[in-house]
Amino acid sequence: MAAPRVCVLRAPGTNCDLETAFAFECCGGRAQGVHLFRLLEQPALLDEFQILCIPGGFSYGDDIGAGVVFASQLRAHLRDALARFLAADKLVLGICNGFQVILKAGLLPDGAESWSRGEAYEPVCTLTWNNNGKYTARWVRLKVASRHNVFLRELDELDLPIAHAEGRLVVRQPEVLERWQVRGQMAVRYIPWPADERGLAPTWPANPNGAAADLAGLSDPTGRVLGLMPHPERFLFATQHPQWTRRRLSGAGAGRKIFQNAVDYFR
Repeated sequence: MAAPRVCVLRAPGTNCDLETAFAFECCGGRAQGVHLFRLLEQPALLDEFQILCIPGGFSYGDDIGAGVVFASQLRAHLRDALARFLAADKLVLGICNGFQVILKAGLLPDGAESWSRGEAYEPVCTLTWNNNGKYTARWVRLKVASRHNVFLRELDELDLPIAHAEGRLVVRQPEVLERWQVRGQMAVRYIPWPADERGLAPTWPANPNGAAADLAGLSDPTGRVLGLMPHPERFLFATQHPQWTRRRLSGAGAGRKIFQNAVDYFR
């Protein structure tokens, strides 16, 4: 089969689009960077792609909140195009600021279930400031908690870097978490680092932002939409890990599998 086409959708302030497109290309996809303004002019362009990815960065400078302006553009002007995309057997990935965008637009947590109804958006959750009140950049340890999400197939635990100020997932009511648990939407969770060969573990908390239920990412009910705060495109090769020499790592980095799973879904 032909390589799946990937739309890497960027907006003013996006800064991880080239690395993300490279990640898909490394895995056999045909990635194309598309500016949001172009898609606003020609929404039907999205029909030509099988995967939509919104990468990280600071869209519109996060001036009124992370991902808020980008999200409003999707809801106000691209509802029909995205409804067609979600109704088809296609995939959506949001990374860091991209996760903030698709969550605040309403593509998560319920995906196609709620997007195409045209109802007023009433969020049950959001991503807000880290508990420490600061931009935080470091590596985290993750546990895959959703076994049916396409992007996470054959993954169990992995290390990835984070770099965000507004990555704390909060919910309006505790019942929201219970529903996500039942529906397999809790995609990835922060977990503690294992002790090293000396029996020592990092002193910082496993959960870097205070997210509810230690959640680092969410899935929609179909398993075809994933949003996560860590950056898988920054761990494509073992040598990108800060402990690659100590652990004697080689070959591909764990983040690459997320992109490979997406490409392989169409083969």
